[in-house]
Amino acid sequence: MTARRCLPWPDARLRTAAAPVDAITDEICTHWQDMIDTMEAMPGVGLGAPQIGVMLRLAVVDASDTRGQVVRMANPEILHASAQMRAHEEASPNLPGVSARIERPRAVTVRFLNAEGETEERDFVHLWATSVQHQIDHLNGRMYFDRLSKVKRDMLLRRARKTR
Repeated sequence: MTARRCLPWPDARLRTAAAPVDAITDEICTHWQDMIDTMEAMPGVGLGAPQIGVMLRLAVVDASDTRGQVVRMANPEILHASAQMRAHEEASPNLPGVSARIERPRAVTVRFLNAEGETEERDFVHLWATSVQHQIDHLNGRMYFDRLSKVKRDMLLRRARKTR
């Protein structure tokens, strides 16, 4: 497998909702492995398939301290989000050189197809929850900075243009 190049912002695919996955196939497993290799090369704590130009609802997340705890998800959907919020500095390899503090629910319950093709429900908290929500945004054609006010978003995008 191999680390893939992340699409540069403002590639239109980053604004396009990804297609659902019907079944876990060898091709899907290959995409997941490429995504894991790409995430590790960044290094990062998650990656959505559209970030590398694969327009399928696939995500990988590994927010563990030791690494090697990757969760592979197809068609992830949030079933429940906690009322308690958590702020975290978020960034994206699609728009390098900038980041922003984003508030998201501290915990989420997510349903997804796992690597065995079974429907799984799992609770994620703290950085795991932040990363899962960030990846689901990518699958829906959203970027983390879409959660900022217009003024803050415009400032971030201007700063990103200057760093290119």
